[in-house]
Amino acid sequence: MTTSSPAATAPARMPRQIPFIIGNEACERFSFYGMRNILVQFLITSLLLQEVTAPGREAEAKHIMHSFMIGVYFFPLLGGWLADRFFGKYNTILWFSLVYCAGHACLAMFEGDRNGFFLGLGLIAFGAGGIKPLVASFMGDQFDQSNKQLAKVAFDAFYWIINFGSLFASLLIPLALKNLGPAWAFGIPGLLMFVATFVFWLGRRRYVHVAPPPEDPHSFAKVVRTALFARAPGQGRPGLVLAAVSVLLALAGFSLVGSLGIVICLCLALVLLLAGIGCGTWWQLERARGVHPDTAVDGVRSLLRVLVVFALVTPFFSLFDQKASTWVLQGREMVMPSWFTASQMQALNPLLVMLLIPFNNLVLYPLLRKFGYEPTALRRMTAGIAFSGLAWIVVGLIQVEMDGGDPMHIAWQILPYALLTLGEVLVSATGIEFAYSQAPASMKGVVMSFWYLTTTVGNLWVLLSNVAVRNDTVTGHIAGTGLSEPAFLMFFFAGFAFLAALAFGLYARRYRVVDHYRLA
Repeated sequence: MTTSSPAATAPARMPRQIPFIIGNEACERFSFYGMRNILVQFLITSLLLQEVTAPGREAEAKHIMHSFMIGVYFFPLLGGWLADRFFGKYNTILWFSLVYCAGHACLAMFEGDRNGFFLGLGLIAFGAGGIKPLVASFMGDQFDQSNKQLAKVAFDAFYWIINFGSLFASLLIPLALKNLGPAWAFGIPGLLMFVATFVFWLGRRRYVHVAPPPEDPHSFAKVVRTALFARAPGQGRPGLVLAAVSVLLALAGFSLVGSLGIVICLCLALVLLLAGIGCGTWWQLERARGVHPDTAVDGVRSLLRVLVVFALVTPFFSLFDQKASTWVLQGREMVMPSWFTASQMQALNPLLVMLLIPFNNLVLYPLLRKFGYEPTALRRMTAGIAFSGLAWIVVGLIQVEMDGGDPMHIAWQILPYALLTLGEVLVSATGIEFAYSQAPASMKGVVMSFWYLTTTVGNLWVLLSNVAVRNDTVTGHIAGTGLSEPAFLMFFFAGFAFLAALAFGLYARRYRVVDHYRLA
């Protein structure tokens, strides 16, 4: 009779260092959501926008908030690159966290000074963005093939704790703004960010540190370069032409800075470059074989396929992030108790996430499997995008009633918040683990950066819609529908989500999932 060795039969154990990472995330998310959730409310009522007339102040506050969010989700590109190429995840997280703390200090100290306040927003965008792709990826590094089945539990706990911090921030910080003033309302999140940094530092001797790999002659960038510039007998280089055209279009787009603004032009340029270079590389990728090993070429092809998944998720985030702007502005016009603020409705989102994650894992997903339907990551994400569209149908119907003169209690927003949150759990909580699992070991930080870049592009669609409704021709067409501008845009974004869900579902049916967890 043969017996298994203890090592073979020992149950997998959760790494002891995971609580430090999750504790750090709880405090950091309190700090971020605490300041973000009051940003629009503060800008509308402060003197920072005193030169803007009352009718345009809400639109300007919304523009600033979404521009800030674009920055937060753009800088992950820098953080991921620095971690993967030079400093490793731990050091990059620690140093960006200190910049993050400085940004919070600026908000608290310069709440009445425009330059100081916007400097603080910039530092937070830089610091929060820099660490954003790395914390989840760093947590993934703590697992290997021997306990990777516990990674899903850890990622769910990670996302649950994000919402734990967000819940209390959404409940308490709007009250701090109302009763204690902006200095305290922005100062308290700053203190929590300092605590987050300290907790992360405490676990430094327990972490698994995956060192940045040495410069790879077969890296993603080098394979892309070879594919674009390689010549094939009797053939042109259409992929290189496409990439060059995207560069020219990106540069030409800056001529629109005067009408669109620098933030929109930078984001459009980024989208054009990613699309042109990515499609051009795909077109000519086989030319890199022989110069680079098949594994490197196949890895680039896999990554390009992941980026298509990411691109199709961007409409979801254009809907999701507007709960902190469009939905707050709607809530300000609704009936509510005197002690309540519209910003506090956002507490529903993390509260529902904390309930839905265990419900889905313990009840919904096992029930679906019992009936023969496997809720794969891509299926869950498809459904999540569709649920976000349903949420915006409901919030649009509420707006129509309000536009007709019927007073609506803010409790009516509970249903769209519930639908949007279900969509978030299906998209975001799933997407974090999906992005990590699909990334080759040498590019985990960068691939996670691209995942977070989906939110930048999502906020770009919001800014473009805001620019569009400033055009007389567009507003004339909207007026012809009989809907107000807010109601029209709500239904527009709902349709945007439904089209995205359809495209995502069709693409997901052909996507081949891979497994890039590290070996034990």
